[in-house]
Amino acid sequence: MPVTAEATAIRPFRIEVPEEQLADLRRRIAATRWPTRELVGDRSQGVQLATITALARFWETEHDWRACEARLNALPQFTTEIDGVDIHFIHVRSPHEHAMPLVMTHGWPGSVVELLEVVAPLTDPTAHGGRPDDAFDLVLPSVPGYGFSGEPTDIGWDPGRVARAWAELMRRLGYTRYVAQGGDLGAAVTDAMGRQAPDGLLGVHINLLLALLAVGPPPPETEKDRAALAAIATFNTRRAPVPRPPGRTGRTGAPRPSRPARPRPRCRSRSASARSPARSSRRRAAGSRRSTPTSSTTTSPRRAGTSPPGRSPSCSPLRFARRSGRCASEVRTWHASGSSTSPSVTATMARRRSRR
Repeated sequence: MPVTAEATAIRPFRIEVPEEQLADLRRRIAATRWPTRELVGDRSQGVQLATITALARFWETEHDWRACEARLNALPQFTTEIDGVDIHFIHVRSPHEHAMPLVMTHGWPGSVVELLEVVAPLTDPTAHGGRPDDAFDLVLPSVPGYGFSGEPTDIGWDPGRVARAWAELMRRLGYTRYVAQGGDLGAAVTDAMGRQAPDGLLGVHINLLLALLAVGPPPPETEKDRAALAAIATFNTRRAPVPRPPGRTGRTGAPRPSRPARPRPRCRSRSASARSPARSSRRRAAGSRRSTPTSSTTTSPRRAGTSPPGRSPSCSPLRFARRSGRCASEVRTWHASGSSTSPSVTATMARRRSRR
């Protein structure tokens, strides 16, 4: 279908929403049948009922569309047909000479309204503390299907196709040198413009490092693009596991120096003690190795499965715990009676006298 001069013409545009449409919107919002309240206190079951009802109440009773409409109509707005779709855009020229043309793309879900705050600082920087060299001629188009742009009648309006439409728009506006900027969905469109490198595009700026994180990679347009995407897919699905360094690692990832093994204390058996005259004499002088009152906290085993220090390997933790309990009971009885000699000491001395 041939493109006529009338279709490619740039036409002024003004927003005039009938009051009947606004009233119908409010009626439909008020007639919403809300679901029951969620069963949890977080958003794991979706948007909470209180949140969505507050949003609906704002649009029904608080939002002033006429104020937004007047704000948009205060700026020069136009439409032009590109690739079969009417493209709405705002075009604000800077009062400074030699201003750099800049096409900015909004995000998803959004519209040119999210870019209105930057119009004055970018077109008239001297009024906001800048220099004349910082001035831009702004072009703010609405992505097809968004805002006041037309709705596409066919599929395929991906970021690459939108990027080509923006290059055609800048050509129709008479710009032979310009730059592009975008965030969110606009970042994908701006990135596509940088890869397509249309005539006149000097550079791009994106404030989201490729919207690929949110919308996925754009479809490949060349054999080189297809090869790059295939390499990324191979890396993500067939990469080998990263080998770990031997031994323990610290916070820096460097292996820690191995520590020399600590010698385990040897357990003293009763037979070994009997063969040592020095130890036997010391024990006879002390009366018994259990002559000093001990508590259950100091005699409890430190680790399950390990003989306590001073005990033979045959002394299991269970037997040791039982003996400790009896010893603690004797100590409590001893203190209660007020005797100067421990019952265990008295019993030990009696046994040794009988052996003699």
